[in-house]
Amino acid sequence: MSALSFDGVSRVYPGASSPSVDGLSLEVADGEFLVLVGPSGCGKSTTLRMLAGLEEVDSGRILIGGRDVTHVPPKDRDIAMVFQNYALYPHMTVADNMGFALKIAGVPAEERAARVLEAARMLDLEALLDRKPKALSGGQRQRVAMGRAIVRQPQAFLMDEPLSNLDAKLRVQTRTQIAALQRRLGVTTVYVTHDQTEALTMGDRIAVLKEGRLQQLGTPRELYETPANVFVAGFIGSPAMNLLPAELAGDLVRVGAAELAAPPAVRAAASGTGVTLGIRPEDLALAPAGAAGLPVMIDLVEELGADGYLYGHVHGAAADAPRTEVVARVNGRAHPAAGELVSLVPAPEHLHFFDAATGERLG
Repeated sequence: MSALSFDGVSRVYPGASSPSVDGLSLEVADGEFLVLVGPSGCGKSTTLRMLAGLEEVDSGRILIGGRDVTHVPPKDRDIAMVFQNYALYPHMTVADNMGFALKIAGVPAEERAARVLEAARMLDLEALLDRKPKALSGGQRQRVAMGRAIVRQPQAFLMDEPLSNLDAKLRVQTRTQIAALQRRLGVTTVYVTHDQTEALTMGDRIAVLKEGRLQQLGTPRELYETPANVFVAGFIGSPAMNLLPAELAGDLVRVGAAELAAPPAVRAAASGTGVTLGIRPEDLALAPAGAAGLPVMIDLVEELGADGYLYGHVHGAAADAPRTEVVARVNGRAHPAAGELVSLVPAPEHLHFFDAATGERLG
């Protein structure tokens, strides 16, 4: 187990006009589960591959356990990587796949068998040790890939979207198993995913990347409650946070025909009168009949059993104004229908304000 460190790390691919990873600096504590998350092309897999030694580092340093490994070959970094496609040897049994790296390293057969059996017990693979990969389900193959990493007893686990080939139900089940196993083993882990739900449910901390740059690093709760900018606000959370163009007018914020109180810290920090108001779907409530609020025309109702989601747009805006979409969570058993005009009231203690020009959080 070891701490990991990126110190101003950049990677520019030949012929590219901009870096895939641009000046990344972050620390991963010993035993921590860090998730790298972001949209496709944001540089998260490149970051992981640089840590593994599979990509060159153009500038900056990478440290594992305090040792500079920037130019150290992958085999000498003492890390284990779990890939999206499992990368199992089709002609080998599960046991041979799990123990192959130990065999190459010259570990005696008796010790090798003991470590493979121990990992198989952790992952409920004992009954499958004599099978070939083609006789396994996707979830079982993923557990074998995990077992192969565990038996090596590395300083760190690196996981590159390991669940993306599984169906939705198995993905939920397997991510729970991976998170529980990592906490049991206490091995420093860096996990890459584009799925922000995976990030929120698995990581001790999350690093959000966009276009090769770190946008925010923090716990799942910190990213959800205090996103640093409009990008993080819109990326973390499902459904995404509502981001509404608004205008400061004295002590008020105007959103369409609705008016809300503007906190003094927001008024002081704003670079102009334009702001973006962020409201989570669960922080919008249906206003009582006749009460003032944000007028929304419902376009679609999504039924999810106990909960429902209203998808609509702000009603009454100027004809030339861009359409502003709104999502609100409601009681799944009693809610308005598509085509209705409703008034939504935000919870004032859960409003988020961002500068319209910079996208940065205000206050």
